[in-house]
Amino acid sequence: MPYRRWLSLAVLAACLAGCGMRHVSAAAPRDLSGTFRSGSMNRTYTMHLPHGDPVGLVLSLHGGGGTGNGQRGLTDFDAVADAHNLLVVYPDGYDKSWADGRGASPADRHHIDDVGFLAALAAKLQNDYNIAPGHVFVTGMSNGGFMSNRLGCDRADVFSAIAPVAGTLGVGVACKPSRPVSVWEAHGTADPLVPYKGGAVRGRGGLSHSISATAMVDIWRSADGCHGNPTSQVLSNVGDGTVVHRFDSTDCAASTEVVFYQVDNGGHTWPGGKQYLPKAIIGPTTRALDGSEAIAQFFLAHARD
Repeated sequence: MPYRRWLSLAVLAACLAGCGMRHVSAAAPRDLSGTFRSGSMNRTYTMHLPHGDPVGLVLSLHGGGGTGNGQRGLTDFDAVADAHNLLVVYPDGYDKSWADGRGASPADRHHIDDVGFLAALAAKLQNDYNIAPGHVFVTGMSNGGFMSNRLGCDRADVFSAIAPVAGTLGVGVACKPSRPVSVWEAHGTADPLVPYKGGAVRGRGGLSHSISATAMVDIWRSADGCHGNPTSQVLSNVGDGTVVHRFDSTDCAASTEVVFYQVDNGGHTWPGGKQYLPKAIIGPTTRALDGSEAIAQFFLAHARD
């Protein structure tokens, strides 16, 4: 095909995906950048398309001070999305932050409606790419983990499963989901930024306070009507100084599940992801758990019909 004709088709495909029109999968490039109007602002995002028609949509939210592209590099979720035929989107927060309800972030202090923005962005992309209702999910790291929990609490009608990493909820932030939500959580016991046991969080924008990781699990077990004690297992030790415990609650309403990975000696990191800062600053990254792969499998197993 002549180069000019190929270029014209590529430009047309990008416009079809980003200009409010229906997606044509055969002509689309695999990576796109887009803007979305929300709250009188143009919000930006990066998107990675699988080879075939996607079977689910994943929003992946960066931490405070980060970007969508930074989250993409940290998690390597593109490769997982390709393997499982998922469309993954990396939105950019306002001033590199999300309004997760704790009150300290730039987005919170400027009263940004990130719940509205992310739910509306998900609805647009679900429509553009013919993704079935109940196949929309959200994950995130740190500030993005807090935001993932808030989306599960506030918009359970949109997100059928969430996967917060190194993030819980702010003290006093309500969580009363309209329906059960499947939850996958991971948190390091040696996290120096978002304490495993809850307390002061000194993040972008100032001081806030978080609930503990176990309190977050208990909130979701209660919201999902889980019965009995969770089962537990210890993942294989890979000799990196961390030990990963998996706690699994399966006897929950509407076939939901609450899975919690307690990473002993784990830091403020993405399991299996990049060690993005020295261990002396953020603690170690466990190699006993491939977080991105586990999250993708969990999401697909908990899509709503």
